Amino acid sequence: MIVEEIMNRDIYSLLPSNTIKDAVQIMREKKIRHLPIVDEKNKVVGLITEHDIKNVLPSNLNENSTLPDYQTPLEEIMVKDPIVGHPLDFIEEVALTFYESKISCLPIVSGGQLVGIVTTTDLLYTYIELTGAHKPSSKIDIRATDKPGAMSNIFTTFKQHKVNVLSVLVYPDSDKENSRIISIRAQILNPLSIINDLRNEGFEVLWPHLPGVQQ
Repeated sequence: MIVEEIMNRDIYSLLPSNTIKDAVQIMREKKIRHLPIVDEKNKVVGLITEHDIKNVLPSNLNENSTLPDYQTPLEEIMVKDPIVGHPLDFIEEVALTFYESKISCLPIVSGGQLVGIVTTTDLLYTYIELTGAHKPSSKIDIRATDKPGAMSNIFTTFKQHKVNVLSVLVYPDSDKENSRIISIRAQILNPLSIINDLRNEGFEVLWPHLPGVQQ
């Protein structure tokens, strides 16, 4: 999946000459927390977040917008030359950028101009959609030996039960070096029969812990 599939194209932005008052007003009205700052050619030159404003203006939630600080130009407090992304960047790379750079949004630029924005909320929603967590389903965590064919045997069990697999995540086992944890989200509300068959095949099911199921 690439950025242009999830980015918000309905962008609100301001100029460096706009004031803190302008930023507070548009954030309130549009219920947003991030504002790219652009020049006359729509080139990203800065970024303002709700957090930035709170740092310089602790009273920004007050209605008294006549205070001198409210007239401060955004160019004086904005993050200059912020990190930007491209519509064809992969979501995984963007998520890594968020994590490593500790940012909460990423202006998306194409042809030198602002075309979209991605926030941590967008990434979280995308993760929920990709894993199928928003659908009626069950999550089954399985410990499997890290060897060829293990995944195939697990999927055979699901196939025999005619259960649709919505997503699969594989990550290292912190307790056993030669094992992997396979986290499967399946479109079934009562996975008891699948869990029993997986255990009969020699797999260790870590989750869910269901009453009456042999460990």
